[in-house]
Amino acid sequence: MTITTAAPRIALIAHDKKKDDMILLAAEYRDFLQGCALSATGTTGGRLINELGLNVERKHSGPVGGDLQIGSLLVDGLIDCVIFLRDPMTPQPHEPDINALVRACDVHNIPCATNVSTARLVLSQLISVRSAA
Repeated sequence: MTITTAAPRIALIAHDKKKDDMILLAAEYRDFLQGCALSATGTTGGRLINELGLNVERKHSGPVGGDLQIGSLLVDGLIDCVIFLRDPMTPQPHEPDINALVRACDVHNIPCATNVSTARLVLSQLISVRSAA
């Protein structure tokens, strides 16, 4: 991950049972996230906008192509990290899209946090790097 003085470009995605966790996480890091370029899948983005007042570029819902839209941004070099709070206990009908997004993160060496603990580590590191710049 290369961090510049430009605003970090972060994708935020959460499965249905993880959306509340995403809202709590984003509220915890709200001050930092307000200075970032945020993209999110449909419902997650809507909640981030409505509940926290964040400026978010909303994509489609994950099951109808939102994960692929985020993946396209990532492949084009327009995403610096992905926070994807996945629900490992519930089968997802669009699992191939999810796997493609995570694979794109691996191929393009983009950090991808899939749980709250890892998301906190990634966000804290972004804050630390930005503070040192």
